Amino acid sequence: MITITGLSNIKYQEWLALWSAYLEFYKTELNPQQAALTFKRLSDASQTDMFGYAIIKNQNVVGIVHLISHASTWTKLPYCYLQDLFIDANYRNQGLARKLIEFSYDECKNSYDRVYWLTHKSNDNARLLYNRVATETGFIQYKKSLN
Repeated sequence: MITITGLSNIKYQEWLALWSAYLEFYKTELNPQQAALTFKRLSDASQTDMFGYAIIKNQNVVGIVHLISHASTWTKLPYCYLQDLFIDANYRNQGLARKLIEFSYDECKNSYDRVYWLTHKSNDNARLLYNRVATETGFIQYKKSLN
């Protein structure tokens, strides 16, 4: 059985295992305090600008999605940025990432103008899915770290 639930309904350690694997996939590290703060923000039901969901298969938390709401200068309704999407390696290629994306669409469709995200150009497996569920925009991201 597969269910999707808000992160407030799962344990921190269940989320942390997936979050840590996601960070490892992108060859990055965050300190434990940042991880705790991130989960607190994502799992706080009163938080409206940052939220997330977990996908559960056979009582195991096997995937997560994190979303950030923000206003836009181009539309009346805000945008929803899908910042993170991760499925445990043992559960990939079962349609679970697609389920999380489509669930996010359903949750956002009445309150947001769009859902959008970025991925690394080398993330070929994910891009196969993304090309089926969304439109590549052709934009290139630029970044300047300030801290």
